[in-house]
Amino acid sequence: MSARLLYISTRSVLCAYTFAFVASSAIAQQSSRFPNGQAIPLAGIGIAIDQDGRKITYDLETEEIIRIEVPETGEIFTSTPADPSQTITAPQRVERAPLGDPAPSDFATVEPEFEPVPEDPNFDRRPLPSDENMQAVVPPMNDDPFAEPQTIGPQPSDETQTAAIIKPDNPNLDDKPEFTAKLQILLDRLGMSPGVIDGRNGSNVRKALNALSLKNGRDLTSLSDGELEAELMSTGGPAFSTYTITPEDTSGPFVSAIPADYAEKSKMPAMSYTSAMEALAEKFHMDENYLKKLNPGVDFNRAGTTIKIANTGEKIKVKVARIEADKGAEQVRAYDAQGNLIVAYPATIGSTATPSPSGTVTIERIALDPNYTYNPKINFTQGDNKEVLTIPPGPNGPVGSVWLALSKPTYGIHGTPDPARIGKSNSHGCVRLTNWDAQELAGMVSKGVTVEFLE
Repeated sequence: MSARLLYISTRSVLCAYTFAFVASSAIAQQSSRFPNGQAIPLAGIGIAIDQDGRKITYDLETEEIIRIEVPETGEIFTSTPADPSQTITAPQRVERAPLGDPAPSDFATVEPEFEPVPEDPNFDRRPLPSDENMQAVVPPMNDDPFAEPQTIGPQPSDETQTAAIIKPDNPNLDDKPEFTAKLQILLDRLGMSPGVIDGRNGSNVRKALNALSLKNGRDLTSLSDGELEAELMSTGGPAFSTYTITPEDTSGPFVSAIPADYAEKSKMPAMSYTSAMEALAEKFHMDENYLKKLNPGVDFNRAGTTIKIANTGEKIKVKVARIEADKGAEQVRAYDAQGNLIVAYPATIGSTATPSPSGTVTIERIALDPNYTYNPKINFTQGDNKEVLTIPPGPNGPVGSVWLALSKPTYGIHGTPDPARIGKSNSHGCVRLTNWDAQELAGMVSKGVTVEFLE
């Protein structure tokens, strides 16, 4: 590397580098110790090595620095006659500007604008925008570091996903629970059961609306408030009515609780209601919590108390010729001899572990308030129970208050102790309805009526 000449004020440099120099040729005959380096004696010339390893050569008489040598790079700065109008206070490298000053244009750099590295070790990087037709390889979503990555095609944008969400046809069903409850009551009166009346827009309401459209082509999904009121008045009056609790409603008998274990159930005198409120809710096809919500602070155990209830109307009494148990729709539909749809009920039909029958069977017998025989050798196994058990009758029994035995042994259409879960849970292969729907159906069928299971 070519040498560069510097004229530098020695006093300033000595302050900056904390050198201790000798000032005469006599002293230069000795080897002197410096705090951060060594002085090498030469006649009239002093040489020092500072704490950074740089070799400083200076004139002992004038105290002028002759040159500075940096051993790491081999760069050498050699002094030349100085400009007396300038005072340089420290050695400067012309290739690099001092800290805080702009760099010379020839060596200019652009600081990269990196985002801070996230602390989450599972974060790799933010994905780049991709073309719609491109595929992306994503890390496997498991703990196996050697798993093969998944290759996925283009995914829909947020806008597409939002647009794909199926919304109810009538927005009133989402933000007006009273409107929804009134619609449920209307459907119940028309024989298109929505299950429990609870003021909620759920799958059972949509099933009932679809069944009504199948029955007579009517679409009630876009009714206005006024139109709904008119429909209600033409089918039995206002949606809600009042009822005075009677002594019979509060006298029971009730049980404190229904055990889950079948062996414990078999020891009870009956599978009765657990409270007057439960009995009243079932009487008016209502969810217990919704009945309580309509009557805040009411004591349902006090005879003579007037409560607000759903005005559901009378049971339908038309002779049924055949029944469809639709597994996919989770619905039971009953038809007369002319093929007219009479009633439709939400249903729980079998499960993966214990599927319901296939094909066509017939109703063999009808039992109201039946007991239930549990036989793990031919049915399912409940808990640790390995013996045959007889569970007493009652609305909270395993088959509710109705049993319609089918020609396929051990299978039937029956009620339930938990009406709010109809169409939303599994059964042990049978067809499960609410108790009130099962009771209505039992009044319309007879032995020999066909039941076709639709996949």
